Amino acid sequence: MITTNPFSELTAFIPPITMQVYVIIMFLLVIGGTLLDTIHKKSAKYFFENAERDKKKASREVGSGEKKALLIKTITNEVLTSSEFSNPKRRLSHLLTMWGFVLFVATTAIMIFGYLKGDTPAILPLLWHLGALMLCIGGYWFWFSIRVDVAAEGKRWHQVSPRSDMFILSLLATCTFALIWSFLQSVGSATAAYVFFFLFIMAATMLFGGVYWSKFAHMFFKPAAAYQKKVAWADGSREGLPDVPDLSSAEVHERFPDIPQYMGKNPPEMGAGIRREPARHY
Repeated sequence: MITTNPFSELTAFIPPITMQVYVIIMFLLVIGGTLLDTIHKKSAKYFFENAERDKKKASREVGSGEKKALLIKTITNEVLTSSEFSNPKRRLSHLLTMWGFVLFVATTAIMIFGYLKGDTPAILPLLWHLGALMLCIGGYWFWFSIRVDVAAEGKRWHQVSPRSDMFILSLLATCTFALIWSFLQSVGSATAAYVFFFLFIMAATMLFGGVYWSKFAHMFFKPAAAYQKKVAWADGSREGLPDVPDLSSAEVHERFPDIPQYMGKNPPEMGAGIRREPARHY
C-alpha cells in the first residue's frame, strides 16, 4: 500500500490527462482565490501603505545585506519552523499539518504528472502516505484539543462555523478519505475504494475551491508581513511603537527620577509577566 502509486491504478477508467487537468484547475483556483481574498480584504494595499509609512519614520537605512539576512531569518523561523507560536503543542500541530500538506500535495502532483504510465519510485507513494498521516495527526490534534474557540470559549468540538472551519475540515476530510481510499484499493475492495475516491475528490475540490472563504490565503501574506515587521524594527520605525529604554541607565534615571525612586536603580525585567501563566491556547 505505502509503496504503490494509488493514482496509477485509476488510469484503467480515468484518462491521465483528466487527472492532470484537475490538478491544474485546483492550482488555478488557489491562485484566483488568493488574489480575490487579497483584493477583498485589501491586504496588499494595507501592507504597502504600512511599509511606506514605516519608511518615513525610519531612523536608519537597512542595507541590502541586512535585508537578505532578515529574509533568511523569516524563512527559517516563521516559514519553515513556525517559531511565532509560543505554545509548543500548537507549534508542533501546525508543523505536522503544514509539512504534511506540502508532502501530500507535492507528491500528488509528481505522481500524476510523471509516473502514471511508468514505474513509480517507492519513495514517492511513501511520502504521499506519510504526508497524509502527518496531516491527520496535526489536524485532528488541532480540531479536538487546541482550537481556540473550543478551549477558550467553552464550545463543543462539533460546533462548526462554516467560514472559519471550512479550511481545516476540508483538509482533514481530504487526507482522511485519501488514506482510506488507498487502503481499500490495496486490499482489492474496488466498490468501496471508488466511493472513498469520490469523497476524496469532493473534499479536495472544496479545499482548493474554497480558498476565498477560508484561511488558506494567509499562508502567502503571513511571511511577507513577518519580514516587513523585522525590517521595521531594524530601521528604527518599530511599526510606530515607542522605544523601551534601558531602565538601569543613568541617563534614563536623570530624565525620569521616579524610576530609581520607586523601582530601584536596577529594575527587574517586567515584560514577561504575562507569560507567568502557561499558554494553553494560542
